[in-house]
Amino acid sequence: MLQQRTLKSITRAVGVGLHSGQRVELTLRPSAPDTGIVFRRVDLPEPVSIPMTAEAVTDTRLASTVSNGGAKVQTIEHLMSACAGLGIDNLLIDITADEVPILDGSASSFVFLLQSAGIALQNAPRRFIKLLKPVEVREGEGANAKWARLEPYHGFKLSFEIDFDHRVVDSTGQRVEFDLGHDSYSRDIARARTFGFTKEVEYMRSKGLALGGGLDNAIVMDDTKVLNVGGLRYDDEFVKHKILDAMGDLYVVGRPLLAAYSAFRSGHAMNNQLLRELLAHPDAFEIVTFDDEKRAPVGFAEVARAW
Repeated sequence: MLQQRTLKSITRAVGVGLHSGQRVELTLRPSAPDTGIVFRRVDLPEPVSIPMTAEAVTDTRLASTVSNGGAKVQTIEHLMSACAGLGIDNLLIDITADEVPILDGSASSFVFLLQSAGIALQNAPRRFIKLLKPVEVREGEGANAKWARLEPYHGFKLSFEIDFDHRVVDSTGQRVEFDLGHDSYSRDIARARTFGFTKEVEYMRSKGLALGGGLDNAIVMDDTKVLNVGGLRYDDEFVKHKILDAMGDLYVVGRPLLAAYSAFRSGHAMNNQLLRELLAHPDAFEIVTFDDEKRAPVGFAEVARAW
């Protein structure tokens, strides 16, 4: 049986929120089978749990935010991406503020935290959402067009193409494909950082955003160059970060997908729209398990090693 996964032990991190600039503590705890990934705001007078579902996403401006009643947690996508990349099914995340810490701007620190805690197999089958027919969302026409699509695939792969019309971004790879069953998430995707432009920073901060951002947790560019010492981590880091974000955005559906995702100029909002479009068509998917690991997609039976 292909089994569900949680952590072997508790692990913690402290950092600042990218947009809020607030200090925040995370405690990642093992969780029982079939409980999924749940954020818990432990700083509130009465702790509030926010289970991951597509409907829990209530704001997608510059990040993915999930809510339950008046409680919210924003910028969840990098941590959720790490959980997707390592195949974590069940996790309780205690958090002391309304934003996940940005750490280094990628998912690599979260990967390290999860692998340091160790990954435990649980006595329950992993349940996958298997695509049976394509689902797509689109916006705009011509030069303003953008779209995202899910198609049947025995595994999980993503392809993304960006179009920023910026000389620094345009000089790097514009399209990348990543297959979770054959490629290495930790090596190929997790280290790709979020990015922004100096001309946007003043405006964002006037709106109370990016208050915790800087060269230590984002790629920052002016009109002609990357300002970070050391430059880029990948030749195609910008588009790889879009893959990283998409993996996190899609994992809020609560189960791993067996599908091929492809997108052009998509973002947090469109990724969530795609999940909602999928769920609105029950004939487009089914829930499957694998009693025999050998029948599962290549690479899904392996457990990431502990660090």
